[in-house]
Amino acid sequence: MDVVLREVHDSDLPVFFRQMNDPEALHMAAFTPKDPADRDTFDAHWKRIRAGGDVLRTVLVDGDVVGSAAVYGDPGEREVTYWVDRAYWGRGVATAALLALLAEVPERPLYARAAADNAASRRVLEKCGFRLTARATGFANARGEEIDEVVLTLGA
Repeated sequence: MDVVLREVHDSDLPVFFRQMNDPEALHMAAFTPKDPADRDTFDAHWKRIRAGGDVLRTVLVDGDVVGSAAVYGDPGEREVTYWVDRAYWGRGVATAALLALLAEVPERPLYARAAADNAASRRVLEKCGFRLTARATGFANARGEEIDEVVLTLGA
């Protein structure tokens, strides 16, 4: 299995939109857009972030689009995020994609947040060198309530 990152192409966006509307993936991610099925809001979001200074990448497995990975935010407060199609969960894709992204973006510290009950995402982050540094609560749109979250840091 060959996991690589590349720049985001317009043709990736319909795949990302479909992935972000998987109910199980939404529940696991928890901190999602208010209405992930709103295509106009999705398109406006991607237009805005692609025009900014964030590092946005498409995750490919053997040439197929399977997700996205990004570093975003203000200097000194930059965060990582990633999304992998549920069909590829548990196969090391998220870890490989995040490691490739971290090799491309040398700045530190970097931060990550995850729902406290999302053990798989926390495992990916820890394999990539992130360490738990804080706990918080936040409103999870996908769950319709405040939930516990963990904050992890790389290279503080």
